[in-house]
Amino acid sequence: MYLSIEEAAEVMSLSTKTIRRRISDGSIPAYRCGRRNIRIRLDELEAAFRRLPSTGH
Repeated sequence: MYLSIEEAAEVMSLSTKTIRRRISDGSIPAYRCGRRNIRIRLDELEAAFRRLPSTGH
């Protein structure tokens, strides 16, 4: 399943700004569909946040 940036932010309870930052830094793979549409695979989105190390706080 592919999600828009807005849908991905809603699913992960994050802001669209955070999703865009993670796409820019390469931690979330994203795919361009057409000129403006960016889509994110749900399984890759979930995996990206599972991989983030905890800070121990």
